Amino acid sequence: MKTCIFNWSGGKDSALALYYCLQNPDLDIKYLVTTINDAADRISMHGVRTELLIKQADSIRIPLYQVRLPEMPGMKEYDDVMRKTMQHFRSEGITHAIFGDIFLQDLKDYRDARLVEAGMTGIYPLWQRNTQELIDEFLELGFGTVIACTQERLERIVGKEISQELIQSLPDDVDVCGENGEFHTFAFEGPIFKNKIDYQIGEKVFKEYAAPKDANDTCFSSGPKKPAGFWYCDLLPK
Repeated sequence: MKTCIFNWSGGKDSALALYYCLQNPDLDIKYLVTTINDAADRISMHGVRTELLIKQADSIRIPLYQVRLPEMPGMKEYDDVMRKTMQHFRSEGITHAIFGDIFLQDLKDYRDARLVEAGMTGIYPLWQRNTQELIDEFLELGFGTVIACTQERLERIVGKEISQELIQSLPDDVDVCGENGEFHTFAFEGPIFKNKIDYQIGEKVFKEYAAPKDANDTCFSSGPKKPAGFWYCDLLPK
């Protein structure tokens, strides 16, 4: 049996990947691991409140491990924090880390290199799957997810729940799973959850991020390489 951590973003890809993993008796998942913007107390990139993240973990019934980071950390700072975190997990006998990545090869290469340093191995249940097939399966399984963050041009969909109608309305150059960073989501119901996570729509906020001084100095592959704007929908616990 492989003793694992699951890198949990709170979104739909994580939810579907976890669904697959929970069907596999060879995987023993010890923690859901989430990076948190410490200043905002929200999930990194997604902007979802930590209160809702905790409700997800409680409903999934796997312990949550929060990795606290400053807003938009540079590569060195991120690497230092994650290296210590992986060393901690390795000392607990954890040998594998699971990710919901689909086709960002540079991000996968980065993850695998860091895992090798820690004596661990990556598992990618969704890797190179067709994203249209994935979103279809996600919806057919009864998952529900709401769009928490979008690129500036997709303002009209922020705060909306994903449906076949919404997916079909996306521009042709937008990946239906948002795999190129077009949007991020919060999963609130589905077969991995013991109960639905109730939420309500709060304020919608636009934020613009400056480009890093070094184009390579960002720890998130989907993060801004040049000045970029994002719409966030504040999801409030009920």
